[in-house]
Amino acid sequence: MSEPVPNKPIDLRELPSVDQLLKTGAAQKLQTQVGVTRLKVIARAVTDELRAKLHAAASVSNDSNRPNRESLLNEAIERMEAHVVADDSSALKRVVNATGVILHTNLGRAPLSQSARDSVALAAGYCTLEYDSESGTRGRRGTRVEELLIELTGAQDALVVNNCAAAALLVLTVLARDGETIVSRGELVEIGGDFRVPDVMANSGTLMVDVGTTNRTHLEDYLRAINERTRLIMRVHPSNYRVVGFTATPDLSELASMAHQSGVLLYEDAGSGVLRDLVNYGLKDEPIISRSIADGADVVSFSGDKLLGATQAGLIVGRREIIERLRKHSLYRALRVDKLTLAALQATLTAHRRGTLFEEVPALRMLAMTKAEVAERAEKFLSQVAPNTTDLIVSLVEGESAVGGGSGPNTHPPTVLIALKHSSLSADELERRLRTSSPPVIARVAEGKVLIDLRTVASSEESEVLDAIIRLTS
Repeated sequence: MSEPVPNKPIDLRELPSVDQLLKTGAAQKLQTQVGVTRLKVIARAVTDELRAKLHAAASVSNDSNRPNRESLLNEAIERMEAHVVADDSSALKRVVNATGVILHTNLGRAPLSQSARDSVALAAGYCTLEYDSESGTRGRRGTRVEELLIELTGAQDALVVNNCAAAALLVLTVLARDGETIVSRGELVEIGGDFRVPDVMANSGTLMVDVGTTNRTHLEDYLRAINERTRLIMRVHPSNYRVVGFTATPDLSELASMAHQSGVLLYEDAGSGVLRDLVNYGLKDEPIISRSIADGADVVSFSGDKLLGATQAGLIVGRREIIERLRKHSLYRALRVDKLTLAALQATLTAHRRGTLFEEVPALRMLAMTKAEVAERAEKFLSQVAPNTTDLIVSLVEGESAVGGGSGPNTHPPTVLIALKHSSLSADELERRLRTSSPPVIARVAEGKVLIDLRTVASSEESEVLDAIIRLTS
């Protein structure tokens, strides 16, 4: 029996160098997309990948199927192109939200109104961020936004930081550090995996004192916990968490009266930030900020990018002397917002003030949309889809939208959905193709069908959704 012939050692000279890769025509095109520095990094990564591949294949390959210089160069170019595509896929990009979730956290929550987008574009250049054009002297950042918040909430003063967690951290640090803060046990929530009330309290330097039980907390529970170290009573809106059934909690006005009689400040973390009663749209348990102020809360914080309909921000309103203490604290400078956030807030709050919020602010317009209005759009859309697709079954089904963003967890506006089903492609595959289209169309899958809810699709985006559906079978 003849002895087996050992494999010939691999010749790494066949592997293209980084310089060779960068001189190819394909690399020159990619360089305009990512720049020379990034392309060099990619080229080095690709050569390392191919080197590892050659070493791994050496023990099982024979001379007849070993890659040559030309095939290695072609594979290296393909790998570079794949790296560039991967870079692009991780970049921030516009998507069409067809899920029916109005405040979709993963998709950026509230979309900005056109006036807010215009304001952001104007502020992107030089602007009067901290400049008074009347006097020609330095001005205060965020003055106009603060004025609008005061007017809309009835508070004495206002302040803006970068999100709700920052607002809570600032309030607790300034008002209750080295003291105690009382909170109901039923309000020790975790929101989105990032905001946990006990953690924020610990980071602020206040000692948390929880009272009552998970489902029932009474005024007497708070009163018994007050002592000479008590600095603050904190009331937390539970966002997307609800306890139902045998429950009890004191009214805010009762809690404020008891706190003030005891010489303690009352702070409400109101969550979504409702400036107008939205009970007619199914939102009956979201705190109205002006009502919280009228009921006696000393300071209230709420979100800018939820039911307010603007951008991410933590909005703080309350008594003048308290807001001034927050403004003067060194932590505020670390938490304050930039000019683009202020521009978006200013335009959105202006829409609230002039009473055009349901016409101008997209999130609120979507919330106010009736089932009949969605159905009318869906029927018209269906008539355009049907003649342009093959092997695709398109129908209308009744369903529910969602508010999202931790707001109104029990509110599900009725809607009419466009359902897609293919004769040979799975629903997951259809969803993937929509998700990877340009622009990406984000839908949901249920009961073997892809569901598209036009409630969260702008009228100007319908043609893009139609094109993406038509391309599903091309």
